[in-house]
Amino acid sequence: MISPDLISTADLQALLQTWGYGVVFGAMLLESAGVPLPGETVTLLGGYAAGSGHLNGVGVIAAASSGAILGDSIGYWLGRRAGWPLLLKVARLLRKSPEQMEVLRQRFLRHAGKSVFFGRFVALLRVFAGPMAGAVGMPYGRFLICNVAGGLLWATTMVSLAWLGGRWIPMQRMVEGVMQFGLVAMALVLVVVVLPKLFSRWAARP
Repeated sequence: MISPDLISTADLQALLQTWGYGVVFGAMLLESAGVPLPGETVTLLGGYAAGSGHLNGVGVIAAASSGAILGDSIGYWLGRRAGWPLLLKVARLLRKSPEQMEVLRQRFLRHAGKSVFFGRFVALLRVFAGPMAGAVGMPYGRFLICNVAGGLLWATTMVSLAWLGGRWIPMQRMVEGVMQFGLVAMALVLVVVVLPKLFSRWAARP
């Protein structure tokens, strides 16, 4: 993903004020389709704008999730058509070696469904999850279920956290802390999803 440091906060604010939800939708559509754009940053700023009263939070969630889901589906079919060589070409633009991509591919193959579902919270997988699922031949029906569920969870989590941040955190700090913000969201997801399962298993023991 393109570094947030290379993006003017003022430009992003102007885009959001002018185009609003369309900017969020377009950024997530392109990033999820495999174009290394800062979709996460734009989504966070959209949530921030909702928290400060400039946009509607539900509208930002709808724009981000629909863009992410549609973009991932486009990425899936691109990966299905073009295969692994296309991913390696895109990876070179992101300064990722073939060895790194092979490690990512092997991990993806072992946990394809989880990779698509939780890949939203990982910068590299957010760009490659769709094309990689298509390239390795993951069934589209299974991919679509994981894609929709993951897109809705990611958009709701990120926009909600950014909405809260919009009330207390300066926008410049929000942009500078995008990666840390994503890690916090991932931790919250793990707490919500993993801990209840572990607790239920523990409670089921005689």
